Amino acid sequence: MPYKEYKSINFYDISNQIQKYWDDNNIFQKTISSRNKDSKNFIFYEGPPSANGEPGIHHVMSRTVKDVFCRYKTLKGFKVLRKGGWDTHGLPVELQVEKKLNINKDDIGNKISVEEYNKECRKTVMEFKNKWEELTIKMGYWLDLEDSYITYKNEYIESIWWSLKTLYKKGLLYKGYTIQPFSPAAGTGLSSHELNMPGAYKNIKDTSIVAQFKLLKNKSSIHFYKNINTEIFLLAWTTTPWTLPANNSLAVNENMEYSIVKTINPYTNISVTVILASSCINSYFENKNLKYELL
Repeated sequence: MPYKEYKSINFYDISNQIQKYWDDNNIFQKTISSRNKDSKNFIFYEGPPSANGEPGIHHVMSRTVKDVFCRYKTLKGFKVLRKGGWDTHGLPVELQVEKKLNINKDDIGNKISVEEYNKECRKTVMEFKNKWEELTIKMGYWLDLEDSYITYKNEYIESIWWSLKTLYKKGLLYKGYTIQPFSPAAGTGLSSHELNMPGAYKNIKDTSIVAQFKLLKNKSSIHFYKNINTEIFLLAWTTTPWTLPANNSLAVNENMEYSIVKTINPYTNISVTVILASSCINSYFENKNLKYELL
């Protein structure tokens, strides 16, 4: 093939010319059909995108990396079968549909039937399929889009159950425990991907408490009580008070300066002495009516 000389560079035109050459000569198909029966297979299933959102430049970057590996294996003589796919994962699509229809989980089966809800989800999850396919072609990403797998189809679901059954038979499944973020509104666990979705976080004011841990009178603490005639408490701030019953110890920082403060408990009006980080005094005693004395 003679190489055309370019007096100036127009990457858009060059891209279109290369794509036309690939299409006219079935180059992608020939990388598979030209292999003989002794050629080793390299099977590639794309970690499928979800077509309920538009593709972005980050998808171009990640798919380029995928394409490099497949092209390398092609150059090494492998028969590289590249299977496209569509991820029809549940929660983001469900939330999108619920927002669109102005319903929540409790409305499913009441205001809208399960069948109607599923139908709308199937429609929404493929909303931008054409744009994804257009991007795939424009970026020169070789992929079989004609026979893509779709995760909501029965044949795919059954293949997953078959895989789990096979793993179980081989004794490769075990029971374990993990901390799972949970959405009360959706009634389900959340993946790391879902936790990073736009709008997943917002700034809110939350309730916190200051817990008082009473300092016991013993040989280790007797020097604290030497000139103090009140009970002494260590202060600790927390936004998760439900964990307090399980506390086994209280940590202090050997590199931090602490202060002993004599004051009045604002809830009981009883004189107390507290120990807290010196840098936190202004936060704890910002109320001008709350008198205190550094000891």
